[in-house]
Amino acid sequence: MSKGVSRANLVEAALQVLDERGIDGLTVRAVADVLGVKPPALYWHVKGKQDLLDEMGTEIQRRISRRLDFTGSAQDWPWSLREFAQVVREEYSRHRDGARTFSGTRLTDPALLTAQEPWLQAGMDAGLTLEQMVTAAQLITNFVVGFVIEEQERAQSSEQRYSLAERDAALADAPLTREAGRVIFEAGDTRFERQLAILLTGLAATPTAG
Repeated sequence: MSKGVSRANLVEAALQVLDERGIDGLTVRAVADVLGVKPPALYWHVKGKQDLLDEMGTEIQRRISRRLDFTGSAQDWPWSLREFAQVVREEYSRHRDGARTFSGTRLTDPALLTAQEPWLQAGMDAGLTLEQMVTAAQLITNFVVGFVIEEQERAQSSEQRYSLAERDAALADAPLTREAGRVIFEAGDTRFERQLAILLTGLAATPTAG
């Protein structure tokens, strides 16, 4: 193993590069430069960029898991999913291109997968099917990822491309479409909570297996 390079400081350096350059500028060479080593020194830990992304995604999931209670006990279905959605959004939003970078990565720490066991077991005990539990988690995850990608792309744009005033002026003859812009461009937290509530209401209404 390369002296002075651990998996932990490799990931921290990679997150630094991500914040500075975005996902398109994230390379093993760029991370090596931050650590002050040659790229081959990192191949003890990662074979290439995809392995690097997997390690980064695993670290972010580790941070998410530390903030959550997966037991699901003493809560109404869908247990913990509101908090899960809020925490994922926060952690993905902490880093530039976070949703694009961390979604779809392979978890390299099996402990993060087994941490879901109590939550799944609580659902089975309550009469839910495994498919219901997994589908609910996937729906929430997909919603959060898409929301954060859109949110970050707008915020990180190098140009001011989103102007409600300009939109209004162009839609003088379409009052309903113009007013719809008030919903589209309202504060991100407000939109997020409203849309998340609709998803959770639908999941709560899903009949149990029993």
